[in-house]
Amino acid sequence: MSYTGKAIRLERIIDRRTGRTVIVPMDHGMSLGPIKGLVDMSETVDRIAEGGANAVLGHIGLPLYGHRRYGRDIGLILHLSASTSLAPDPDNKVLITPVEDAIRMGADAVSVHINIGAATESEMLSNLGMVSSRCREWGMPLLAMMYPRGAKALPENLKENIKIASRAAAEAGVDIVKTSYTGDIDSFREVTRGCPVPVVVAGGPRMSTPRELLQMVYESIEAGAAGVAMGRNVFQAEDVCSMVRAIALVVHERYNADEALKELERPH
Repeated sequence: MSYTGKAIRLERIIDRRTGRTVIVPMDHGMSLGPIKGLVDMSETVDRIAEGGANAVLGHIGLPLYGHRRYGRDIGLILHLSASTSLAPDPDNKVLITPVEDAIRMGADAVSVHINIGAATESEMLSNLGMVSSRCREWGMPLLAMMYPRGAKALPENLKENIKIASRAAAEAGVDIVKTSYTGDIDSFREVTRGCPVPVVVAGGPRMSTPRELLQMVYESIEAGAAGVAMGRNVFQAEDVCSMVRAIALVVHERYNADEALKELERPH
């Protein structure tokens, strides 16, 4: 394993100064099609980069068809697993891209999606273990999206379920865990303290107001999160660049929600 190679790659997606990260997932085209914000991927990546995000995340189509060849640099996390909304079981994520393709594409990290509690959990965990092993061999950082799903995992944001999902990823050897916010600082602090690798918070469905989003980011950081990984709440925002900038102020500069909202609403 190349420990130096892994360290260099991680530094491209995690800020050296703060030890935290702002990641914008753009993998929704696989499951939902060409939704708003993902029609012109190059333009969206450019706005995200200008806003100061540390990395974008997407399937292999993102670097193939969204590589800009201009503008501010930004880290790339290549997503290896997928399902569509039309599948018999959309919660069953299958591997569609090998780690080696991510290396060939110049990715700084890879990611997989695992639904803990789903009917096919065992197969997904098996895939996670295989990918984790390949990542250790190549010195490639691995992010795991870990969500409680299925009859035994309801409600999905229950503290105990999130704690199991997050810890399972760490036990499998991942470097970063992405999971849902539990709803309050105290319960999410139990998640971050119980997981020995950095935890980043997912954005989830579109929120009703920017302040609601920024408040969740603020509470997550206060609870020990290492950052956020937010997709639709960013790339479908009215001003993508400003939204990223506001989130980055909370994550990296410890602004509160109201302070960041003022920056978001300030003319640029």
